[in-house]
Amino acid sequence: MNKNEIKQFCIQLIEEAEVAYLITVDSNAVPYTRAMFNLRNVEQFPSLSKLFINHQDDLLVYFSTNTSSSKVEQIKKNPAVSVYYSKPKEFRGVMLGGLLEIVTDQKIKEELWLDGWEIYYPEGVEDPDYTVLRLLPKFVRGWAKDKAFALGLK
Repeated sequence: MNKNEIKQFCIQLIEEAEVAYLITVDSNAVPYTRAMFNLRNVEQFPSLSKLFINHQDDLLVYFSTNTSSSKVEQIKKNPAVSVYYSKPKEFRGVMLGGLLEIVTDQKIKEELWLDGWEIYYPEGVEDPDYTVLRLLPKFVRGWAKDKAFALGLK
């Protein structure tokens, strides 16, 4: 696959995968894997798809989480992460790697906010325990049926 085919493959998989697996590292270099909402999944979160229209080339992803979570503490100390998306029955998977950023822009937090998230953040979009994370990946690696691929990004 060429660079554009790899990106298209990644976008399709990211938009279809039910879950995103976020891997962080604690202060003892122990990796932690967590299942996260895949906010780029167009079937599960159709109202968010507009946020990613201009990010077909850079593969930007967002996550929401609790500020009080251990993952936020780990990210503050070491923002290097990987995120894994897969459709195992189709033998497709992709890992995005890079530095995860804690988003402070209230406008972005509002754009990502979904009805029903009050169950996680009782005070709503202004809840101090509501955190948004952004990954602009530096590289991708994956597999498509019987072919492995890798690609560096800006």
